[in-house]
Amino acid sequence: MNAVIERARPDEVDALCAIERAAVQLFRGHPAWPFYADMAIPPELLHAAIARGVVWVARTAVGGEPVGFVWLDDALPDRAIGIGELDVLPAHGRHGIGAALLEHACDWARAAGYDRVDLGTLADVPWNAPFYARHGFVVVDKDDPAFAFARDRDRENGFPDRLRVFMSRPLPPLDASSWSVWPAPAKLNLFLRITGRRPDGYHELQTVFRLLDWGDEVRLRVRDDGEICRENEIPGVPAGQDITVRAARLLQSAGGTSQGADIAVDKRIPMGGGLGGGSSDAATVLVALDHLWGTGLGEDALAELGRRLGADVPVFVRGRSAWAEGIGERLQPLDLPRRSYVVLDPREHVPTAALFQAAELTRNAPRATISSFVSGETAENAFEPVVRARHPRVNAALEWLGSFGRAKLSGSGGCVFLETPSPTRAMAIAARCPAEFVAQVASGADRSMLHRALDRHRRTERARHTT
Repeated sequence: MNAVIERARPDEVDALCAIERAAVQLFRGHPAWPFYADMAIPPELLHAAIARGVVWVARTAVGGEPVGFVWLDDALPDRAIGIGELDVLPAHGRHGIGAALLEHACDWARAAGYDRVDLGTLADVPWNAPFYARHGFVVVDKDDPAFAFARDRDRENGFPDRLRVFMSRPLPPLDASSWSVWPAPAKLNLFLRITGRRPDGYHELQTVFRLLDWGDEVRLRVRDDGEICRENEIPGVPAGQDITVRAARLLQSAGGTSQGADIAVDKRIPMGGGLGGGSSDAATVLVALDHLWGTGLGEDALAELGRRLGADVPVFVRGRSAWAEGIGERLQPLDLPRRSYVVLDPREHVPTAALFQAAELTRNAPRATISSFVSGETAENAFEPVVRARHPRVNAALEWLGSFGRAKLSGSGGCVFLETPSPTRAMAIAARCPAEFVAQVASGADRSMLHRALDRHRRTERARHTT
C-alpha cells in the first residue's frame, strides 16, 4: 500500500464526501443503487465525527491527496463501535488501502476500550461482506437485540432490510504491553466574572464550564519499573514540568503504586488558548491511570489531586459541565441546552499571569447567580476588555466572529467562540473563516468523553474477567 493513514482534518470534509460519491458509483445496477443514489453523507455529521477523532484518511505518499477514509460510528450502544463508512477511490482500489484503513480503525477501537466492531453491509458484493469476512468479521443474527439500533436507523433512512447483512468482529483484550487511548476534551467558559481576591493572592471567580466533544487524545502504556516517561517532545516544556508527567507522579505517590507509565499526547487543543488543554490532559492521566494502575482513589480524591495541579483540572476529572466558584474548584453540575460552537484560534499567545496582574482588570464584580446566567443577563468575560486592548489578533477574531452573533473569549486565553443552535450553522460560519485564523466546530457535551471512555474500559474489563 503506497499511502499514509492519518486522522482526517476538518478541511477535508468536502474531499471525503467526494470520495464517497465516487465509490458509490460502483453500485450502479445493484438493487441497492436507488438508495445509494439518493443518500449522501451529511457533511455536518462527518465534520462532527472528525472533531471527535473517529475518522482516518489514507493519503498518497507523494502529494498527500486523500484516496480513502474510514469513519467509525461511536453512537452505538453497549461496548461496540461501528464501521460507519469505508470508501476508497475506485482508481486506487485493489491496492490494500481499504484493508489498511480497516485494520487501523480496529486497532484504535481496541485501544479505546471497545470489545467488538459491528457493521451492516451487502452480502453479494465482493468488496462488502466477503472483504470483511477476510478480516475477521462474521455474519450475525440481524434479529439479535444488539443490532436493533442499527436496523432502526436503516429503516429511518429507507434502506431495504432484505439487502442488509450484519457482521461483527470481536476485539482481543489489551495486554500489559499495549497502549490504551483516552480522550481529553476541551472546554469553554460561557462567562467569567471575578468577584474578589483571596488572602493567598488567588482571585475568586464565577464561571460556567462547558465541556466539548472535541479535544486532545492521551495514549498510555503501563510500565512495571515505576518510570514515568513522556513519549513526545513539547517545545519549551521539559518533561519534568509537563503537567501530564506531574499528574502521573502525583497519582503514583498518592496511590502508593510501584507501577509507571509511558505517556503520549496527540495535541489538537491550542496551547494557551483558554480551552483547558493542559488541564484536561492532566485530568485524563489521573482518571485513566487510576483505572489502569488499579489505585482506586475515586473521583473526590482525584479531583483534589487535580486541584493541586491547576484550578481547571477538577472539572475535567468530574466530567460534567458545571457552574464553578472559588478558584474554579467548587463545582455544581449544570444541564445545558444542546448547542454547537465555532471556536476560533487567532494564533496569538495570551499570557495568563499578565492578565491577572493588569491594573485595568475588574476584580470586584457583583456576584452572579445561575438564574442570571440562564436568562442571559450574565454573559461577560472579565478578561475580554484587557485582551482586546493588548492583543490585536484576538480583538480582530472577536470582531469577525461577532459579525455573526455574540462572540466571546474563553477563559484567559486567546481563543474565541460563538454559540449556535445547530452544527450546520456553525459549519457555515467556520467555512468563511479568514485565513489568518483557525476555525473548529464542536458541540457541547454535558457528560465528558473521558467518563464515557472510562465506563467503556470498566465494562470491557468486567466482561473479560467473567468470561
